[in-house]
Amino acid sequence: MITGKYPSLRLRRNRKHSWSRRLIQENTLSPNDFILPIFLIDGSNKRESISSMPGVYRYTINRLPQIVDRAINKGIPMVALFPKTKNSLKNEIGSESLNENNLVCKAIIEIKKKYKNQIGIMCDVALDPYTSHGHDGLIKSNQIINDETIKVLINQSLLQAEMGCDVLAPSDMMDGRIGKIRQALDRSNYQSVQILSYAAKYASSFYGPFRDAVGSKGSLKGDKKTYQMDFRNSDEALREVALDIKEGADMVMVKPGMPYLDIIKSIKEKFKIPVFAYQVSGEYSLISNAIQKKIINEDAVYESLVSFKRAGASAIVSYYADRIDKIIK
Repeated sequence: MITGKYPSLRLRRNRKHSWSRRLIQENTLSPNDFILPIFLIDGSNKRESISSMPGVYRYTINRLPQIVDRAINKGIPMVALFPKTKNSLKNEIGSESLNENNLVCKAIIEIKKKYKNQIGIMCDVALDPYTSHGHDGLIKSNQIINDETIKVLINQSLLQAEMGCDVLAPSDMMDGRIGKIRQALDRSNYQSVQILSYAAKYASSFYGPFRDAVGSKGSLKGDKKTYQMDFRNSDEALREVALDIKEGADMVMVKPGMPYLDIIKSIKEKFKIPVFAYQVSGEYSLISNAIQKKIINEDAVYESLVSFKRAGASAIVSYYADRIDKIIK
């Protein structure tokens, strides 16, 4: 309830000077608020640009220090690894996800060997980078099958934990997978490995550039609406989050970000759990291209990131993370 009235109350008084605006600001950003996604490719000595994502690159394993050093120097707490798997290694069941020599496993080993625990590693748990059909799960009779997919996700999670992954991030949206993965981790003495559940992941049109980056866009058959959430629903997100918390999720993710600020706010207010937001590739590319074309100015990046904190996000996965020092300034 607002007390007082104009003219004795003038809210503009507090906005008059930079110093007074700083004193009363409600939300701030720091490098501690960010997770940096990193795309991986096979080969050696390559940094490969992604045409649909200006300023974002894929890295071979031996070039990882180039981007991880930057993240550490800027104070970013964690990186997230995403592979672009060769088409020749993809199949219907995504068996490359269980190969201890796949790109993600090699990247985990390399980062841990060089940096120890200077920076956290988050790994995607899903099959879409590895399947020839581009879906996050196994297919039977033209349906994404839930329980059989979970069996593969459990093995993928155990492998990543064995390699040294700190935070497993199931992004597949299969029912019940958080509980099954948590149980398997605990039985295998990986009780300290955290689970960041993509609990409210929507079937969105904002994922296109990411699918370019990991090479699944051209192979995707159909859509993901039978397992990712309907963007017209909000109460359903609360049900998804409640289930994942009960099953053992340490943190939850809302994806995409800006179109779903209301979901972030609702989850934070309802559950008081760490809520992460993913400023996805489509959001990033729209903003970056608009800046390049001088439709908007660079301050829009900072404004977009603050919106996540204002909504209640504990942390933000963003392709801008490696430039956060310049953005905050």
